[in-house]
Amino acid sequence: MQNLNAIPLSALRAVEAIARTGTLVRAAAELGVTAGALSQRLTKAEAVLGQPLFIRSASGLKPTDSCAAVAQQLTKAISDLSIVVSKLRQTDDAVLSVSVTPIFASRWLIWRIRKFNELNPAIRVRIEPTVEVVDLNRSEMDVGIRFSSNPDMGIGATKLLDQRVFPVCSHEIAQHIKTPRDLLNHPIIRENERLNGWDVWLSEHDLSVTSLKPGPTYGDASLCLDAAMTGQGIFMAWETLACDALERGQLAAPIRQRSMTGATYWFATSKFSAQKPSVRKFRNWLEAELECSVRNWRKTGA
Repeated sequence: MQNLNAIPLSALRAVEAIARTGTLVRAAAELGVTAGALSQRLTKAEAVLGQPLFIRSASGLKPTDSCAAVAQQLTKAISDLSIVVSKLRQTDDAVLSVSVTPIFASRWLIWRIRKFNELNPAIRVRIEPTVEVVDLNRSEMDVGIRFSSNPDMGIGATKLLDQRVFPVCSHEIAQHIKTPRDLLNHPIIRENERLNGWDVWLSEHDLSVTSLKPGPTYGDASLCLDAAMTGQGIFMAWETLACDALERGQLAAPIRQRSMTGATYWFATSKFSAQKPSVRKFRNWLEAELECSVRNWRKTGA
């Protein structure tokens, strides 16, 4: 096995991830590095092995014949190594790595994680915000908190919260809204031109998205919420995003009714991380905190 001394494990992981995902961007997101850093690892691997491993094209990276011939073996080897590492890490419960959607992390989790830290001073929580669905069996993440309408979230996925949406805006705009139809008189804040949740909510009031007025567009729901706070229009927000700001008086909810969208937050683990005491403690704490939040949300919503 001395030939392994010539090539870093990080370079082999880069080759495996790129071969499996087909692009630098997806592979980099999975490994938690930048595309540039991953490209450097690939270049190093090709230099050590003395041959190109991928054919570059506008549509992505295609493995060469020699790379394709060993890609599945490499995936199995990396997977087996990951399992070994997971088993070894079971005895080290000091670090808990959590992959979580950025908005949930910044708008809900970060305001409460101190409670968990105070209750569990021996556990160091590492939060990794990402929109990518991390493969927990191939990464160093112990937990994935994911937002999806698809219940097939992999090994150890359990439901945390069914998400509901409702319109929010500044207090100034809220003064002019007495009925659902009044919403049609104000600009609608869009996330990447999408109208997430509006169709469901409006249909329950016999209204249509075609009646909505144009408004500012932002590439992130958190920015859309900030735009609503500053009086730029009305945003259809979900509870974990907006309810804390609502309780702090930074937002208004002129119409109380909230609608189910079918989207759900899930708590996902690998079969190995699920056995870690720190993971069980974190899940129990998270479920209790969400239950507390939901009770408060239901007092202000319908």
